[in-house]
Amino acid sequence: MPDIKAIQAQLRASKIDGWLFYDHHHRDPIATRILGLGGNGMATRRWFYFIPSRGEPRKLVHRIEAGALDSLAGRRSVYSSWEELQGGLRKLLSGSRKIAMQYSPENNIPYIGLVDAGTVEFVRKLKKNVVTSADLVQTFEATWTPEQLESHLEAGKIIDRVMSTAFETAAASVRDGDPLTEFELQQWILDKFRANGLTTDEPPVAAVQPNNGNPHYEPQQGASRPIRAGDLLLLDVWGKFARPGSVYYDITWVGYLGQRVPDAYS
Repeated sequence: MPDIKAIQAQLRASKIDGWLFYDHHHRDPIATRILGLGGNGMATRRWFYFIPSRGEPRKLVHRIEAGALDSLAGRRSVYSSWEELQGGLRKLLSGSRKIAMQYSPENNIPYIGLVDAGTVEFVRKLKKNVVTSADLVQTFEATWTPEQLESHLEAGKIIDRVMSTAFETAAASVRDGDPLTEFELQQWILDKFRANGLTTDEPPVAAVQPNNGNPHYEPQQGASRPIRAGDLLLLDVWGKFARPGSVYYDITWVGYLGQRVPDAYS
């Protein structure tokens, strides 16, 4: 359940009359997380949830999915027709002028720009001033708990250690005349992740020139370059603990495999 009182206090401090949440087909994961909806139920019809800066929250749901917001506090209204939707939304926002939505002016922050232009246009048609919810989202969705911060810092200690050892491993393979490939070094890092309880959605990047200039390079088995003397090795690594609520640690390092770093790399 969202902390309605805390949200309302922040709305008043920001001089915003209310925060309008809206979703259709789970297009807004921010709304789902802040409102604690889970995101697994059906959302084939539009729903609206309005938290005013003062007073009781209000809901507007379709009759076919009338229970979509039953877990949330507030008065419920229902609609079926387009006319009922328009009238219901007008009533939902009555008494409010400045409305926050998951909207970003000129889409400068695309992570926030989740409400479709047509819905924003209609709310404005009701003579409402639509403003971005970015600062509200920062407060109620993007602020880490102490446990999340600790998971980030602990993952960082392990990943920094793995990164340092990865460079040493690559250098040793060059000195021994049996160089690792980019893919083999990537897999070595993943083995260390598994041994330390870390996970990652996408594998790390191990790359030498010219691949180290490609920010989306992905080493492939049988098609990656060997890591040789004189190479500039880039390691782009991110990971987190394999437990709920953990936060990623992400870092990129480069190292030169030779006696003296060329001036071009300095």
